[in-house]
Formats: sequence, structure tokens, C-alpha cells
Amino acid sequence: MLRIVLFLITNLAVMLLLGIIVKLFGVETYLAGQGVGMDLKGLLIMAGVFGMSGSIISLLISKWTAKRMMGLQLIEQPRDGIDLFQYLTK
Repeated sequence: MLRIVLFLITNLAVMLLLGIIVKLFGVETYLAGQGVGMDLKGLLIMAGVFGMSGSIISLLISKWTAKRMMGLQLIEQPRDGIDLFQYLTK
């Protein structure tokens, strides 16, 4: 649950920072001067959709990927003392 909360907070902070940077550097004014009809809300929505989509995919497969890369086996039922130690310390 904590991973999801941290995920949401991080993505919202990135979108807030993007909005602040766009306002400070006058990107919206520049785009309007060039005839591009993109407003700040549209940019933030697009960034949020792409950013959160990629982040949620990464979040959901991270545990599986780490287990595969390390070649771990999940111990369901301990067979001896070593397995029991590994089972209790996970």
C-alpha cells in the first residue's frame, strides 16, 4: 500500500514541478506566439497519463523482475533448518 501512495505522491510532485517550470520559462506564451494551440492543462494531462502509465507498469513488474534476475525461489514449506531460517527471515 505504501508503494502506491509513494507512487501517487511522486507523480503528482513531478506534474507540479513541470507546471512550475513551464510557467517560469514562459513555454505557454512561446507556444501561443508560434500558433500552437497547446495549453498548459493539456500538456500536464498528457504528461500525467504517459508518466503514470509507465510508472504503474514499472511498479507492478518490479518485484517479479527482481525475483527473476536474482534467480530466487519462493519457499512455501520449509524442508530443513536452512529452509526454515530462510523462511523466517524473509
